Amino acid sequence: METLKLILRVIVLPPAAPILVVIVGALAWRRAPRLARALVFTGAIALGLLSTGFVADRLERLADRVPALPPAEVTSTGAEAIVILGGPSHRAFAPEYGGPAAYAELLERLTYGAWLAHRTGLPVLVTGYQDEAIAMRDTLIRNFGITPRWVDEHAFDTYENASNAARLLRRAQIDRILLVSTAAHLWRAEHEFAATGLTVVAAPVDLGTPAPVSWRDFLTSAHALLISTSALHELLGDAVRVAFARSGIRRHRDRGQHVATVPAVATAQGR
Repeated sequence: METLKLILRVIVLPPAAPILVVIVGALAWRRAPRLARALVFTGAIALGLLSTGFVADRLERLADRVPALPPAEVTSTGAEAIVILGGPSHRAFAPEYGGPAAYAELLERLTYGAWLAHRTGLPVLVTGYQDEAIAMRDTLIRNFGITPRWVDEHAFDTYENASNAARLLRRAQIDRILLVSTAAHLWRAEHEFAATGLTVVAAPVDLGTPAPVSWRDFLTSAHALLISTSALHELLGDAVRVAFARSGIRRHRDRGQHVATVPAVATAQGR
């Protein structure tokens, strides 16, 4: 199943998706020249547009649907634990550390999760897949002096992140969490966690910051293509989540809608 999901992800997302469209067009050039030209043109234009900062920024804004957690309200959320979600950016062995290490996007999640832990004193749960989770654990211990209370290394995707974490937290009678992930991913993640019965306070990192449009935004770059790909992955992933939830194909045992906002928490505590 994991291999199939990886293959599908590669096929439906850039850069492979528009390149495949171009290849199909090239193969059909002799038999259906009009269709072939349309496919080649569409694939090439799509790849070019997705590689511009202008399109990447717009897609990122569509995916970023979770606001930042105000620093002044971090200690008043009523959360009982911090859950940090894994990501793809890790190394199974980093020679400079003599062990596994997180970097880039995953390191940013861990940095914020560690900051939250120092501010609140709450226990930390890290969830990922095999080496990913181990890299998260070791990076928190080595770089931030935080030892996770729970380490889930059997979650291949966000659905399993939520199911496994909920099972571990329920044993400790914890039902309200601070959930840390990138802003684009957190909309999907918080709904998966809420579906397990947990009450979620979103704590996103890497939020997009709107800026005036510049001529540089229409230049192509690998970085812009990476942002477009990540945003499309989250937008398509959320659509799949909704479809699965409605069809019953994938459904958590304990379902509910417990996505909390900080103002709502503050109001509840003030009663």
